[in-house]
Amino acid sequence: MRKSRNPVPSCSKILIVLTVFSISGPLLGQSGSDWKAPPSAANRPNPVPVTANTIALGQKLYVGNCMTCHGPSGKGDGPGAAALEKRPADLAARVKAGATDGELFWKITEGRSPMISWRGQLSDTQRWELVNYIKTFAGK
Repeated sequence: MRKSRNPVPSCSKILIVLTVFSISGPLLGQSGSDWKAPPSAANRPNPVPVTANTIALGQKLYVGNCMTCHGPSGKGDGPGAAALEKRPADLAARVKAGATDGELFWKITEGRSPMISWRGQLSDTQRWELVNYIKTFAGK
């Protein structure tokens, strides 16, 4: 006689399922327009002064790391954008709409698919320099 299987899942299986839903649930509900930096990050001041030098350094970083997807003027129309399921952000529009330095820094740092997190690839100073350059898109 075969032993029947218990129809009630084990506690560990239930915990795994609950963990997956608790992690993925908020992510599934996100859309492009509601990706907001927490207030503490959005209000963070930029410690890197806006100078011709820091803007030039940010531009080099942008050209090497961001332009393929975000395009030369930050409009999300770079040559790599067409291959992505989700269009890259129009950085020029975000800056014109009042995106704060802290918000831009947080998004560069954290990333969100398909954009990677730049935390491990670029130093804090480099990410702030990128912010200084991206802010120039307001006039383009």
